[in-house]
Amino acid sequence: MDIFILVIALAVILLVGTAFFFVRRLSDQKTVESLQQLVGQVQTLTTNQASMQTALNQQMSQSAKETAETLGSITTRLNVIDEAQKKLTDLSSQVLGLQDILDNKQARGAFGEVQLENIVRNALPEQAYDFQAGLSNGKRADCLIRLPYPPGPIVIDAKFPLEAYHALRNAEDEMDRKQAERQFAGDIGKHVSAIAERYIIPGETAESALMFLPSEAVYAELHANHPNVVESSYQTRVWIVSPTTLMATLNTIRAVLRDVKMREQAGLIQQEVARLMDDVERLAKRASNLKRHFNQAEDDVRQIETSAEKIIRRGEKIQALDMEETPPPSITGE
Repeated sequence: MDIFILVIALAVILLVGTAFFFVRRLSDQKTVESLQQLVGQVQTLTTNQASMQTALNQQMSQSAKETAETLGSITTRLNVIDEAQKKLTDLSSQVLGLQDILDNKQARGAFGEVQLENIVRNALPEQAYDFQAGLSNGKRADCLIRLPYPPGPIVIDAKFPLEAYHALRNAEDEMDRKQAERQFAGDIGKHVSAIAERYIIPGETAESALMFLPSEAVYAELHANHPNVVESSYQTRVWIVSPTTLMATLNTIRAVLRDVKMREQAGLIQQEVARLMDDVERLAKRASNLKRHFNQAEDDVRQIETSAEKIIRRGEKIQALDMEETPPPSITGE
């Protein structure tokens, strides 16, 4: 920018010098005036150029400031995008970890037990359930809900077959799908029979048990496309529940437990009321005895007052005899 101004200044000087030269050479007044006008225009041009330079500098400064702000905003947004990308990466890792858990039978069983424990702990009081409860046949129940008789304690099993369900979801053609459906129905049916055999013990547990499926998708597939398996579970008195239906079932059980507790409390209240009535009867008898004692005391007080009045009257008579001269009593008794 400084070189440009220098060039303009040199051009102005050159023009001014030229003008003076022509002034000296020309005697014509009009030419001199024209040259003077030319010099004025050059000066105006120089002034305008300076103004334009100042405006350009201001505009460039403003543009630089706006560009810096835009770059800062872009940097902030890029940081947000990077953070979101990290979270997506972590979520992907967690999903893969969950998939590994569900693919492993032992880990899948532990996952179902943990989910079952969380639901039961949130729905029932602590004294109403036991985890990993031992039974008389040597089996160990994932969860035992302690219901009064009837119906009695009910077992919840948290294990579930999942391999056939994955095969069903990943079937590429109709043949693979039908084979996976048969395998899925067969696995569920076998597990239902095992639960009925292990966890329904006459005289020890209720006449039914619960099979917990910790996946709503598996539960929906079972009830939507395999009604015969569900009907068979009803016949063996094994009720298949998902997290949602288990919560509803436990809420019903909680209401039953509350009703039983209220009945127990009602019995205790009746016993206490009977004892209270006995105490009231004894109190009434003692109050009657006390009233009789008060009546006797009142009668005794009246008799004491009567005796006191007689003594006072006799004393008054004695005082009156002392003041009068009375003949001595005759010997003959007259």
